Amino acid sequence: MNKREYQICTNCVMDTSDSRIKFDENGVCDHCLDFEVNVKPNWFPNEEGKKRLKSVVERIKKDGEGRDFDCILGMSGGVDSSYMLHLAVKELGLRPLVFHVDGGWNSELAVNNIQVMIDKLGLDLFTEVINWEEMKDFQLAFFKSGVPHIDIPQDHAFIATLYNFADKHNIKYILNGSNISTECVRNPMEWLYYGTDMAQINDIRKKFGTIKMESYPFSPILRHKFYLKYIRKINVVKPLDNLNYIKEDALKLLAEEYGWKPYPQKHFESRFTKFFEGYWLPERFGIDTRRVQFSSLILTKQLSREESLEKLKKPAYNPSTIDDEFNYIATKLGITSDELKSYFTMPKKYYWDYKNQEKIFNLGAKILQKIGLEKAIKR
Repeated sequence: MNKREYQICTNCVMDTSDSRIKFDENGVCDHCLDFEVNVKPNWFPNEEGKKRLKSVVERIKKDGEGRDFDCILGMSGGVDSSYMLHLAVKELGLRPLVFHVDGGWNSELAVNNIQVMIDKLGLDLFTEVINWEEMKDFQLAFFKSGVPHIDIPQDHAFIATLYNFADKHNIKYILNGSNISTECVRNPMEWLYYGTDMAQINDIRKKFGTIKMESYPFSPILRHKFYLKYIRKINVVKPLDNLNYIKEDALKLLAEEYGWKPYPQKHFESRFTKFFEGYWLPERFGIDTRRVQFSSLILTKQLSREESLEKLKKPAYNPSTIDDEFNYIATKLGITSDELKSYFTMPKKYYWDYKNQEKIFNLGAKILQKIGLEKAIKR
């Protein structure tokens, strides 16, 4: 990548670690501009949002009459999915099938947070376990590829398994915890590339994989973006976008009502993601995903820029325990720490160094935006 003089946004904390970032004459970045122009006008954390949510909930309930469940909710144990479960059951009166995908990296805290909520709400939990030998080989292939987005094997499994289950059991509504309030700034594509680009996945697997993936739940983007959405009529509903969702308030409620315990950072419910986002990305690539997370909270007025800058002075990982984390990841993957370190020091690669469908993805997005089916999203 081309080197450029360091610059940080004067409004949020995004900086030139995003090599494609642009700044206006006041030093405000294009992530902030995108929020004002494309995101904010389509965000309704107000009475309008409540009306929209009420209409969707009524439709879900009506379509779910006579069925054991009226929707499916993917539960990771993170704050967003946990609060969404509380909201769906206690405030909206929905009857979700709570679905968890075990990719082999659950932290003990995540397991506990899921269980306390399931127990307190009197629900059943359906868990699908991904074949560990396949997951392990898939993740090692991404380590060997040298790219930043080594979390794709885990993320792809979560998305594909949830969609496949909904399709198989004819469940028409998927409750999704992603939200504008805490995620309005997206990770730049060079940081975390599309997780459903099968051309890239197949290229990396062909070059570095060692076993056949006979049970891993692959899902090409056309399947879940077009076939499942428009043919099978499976709807993804994001309730948190129609509420004044404040992260700190959600954390307080979850702690008081369920004994739910917070994580040091967003996405740290997974041991792998904790290592990946907390250590691997910042130390190997100079990518700190907290910049995206904090900038989102700055733009939605939940965190000050000054407080964010202060937090960024400290590493996302604990220096006193990182050696143990490193050894844990290596052992779990069935390799030595020296082998894992060799992937850490190998030449850096990015998504453009392998086959990819970026142009097709971008064309598809433009078409969907033009006909009004999707909103513009900066990546």
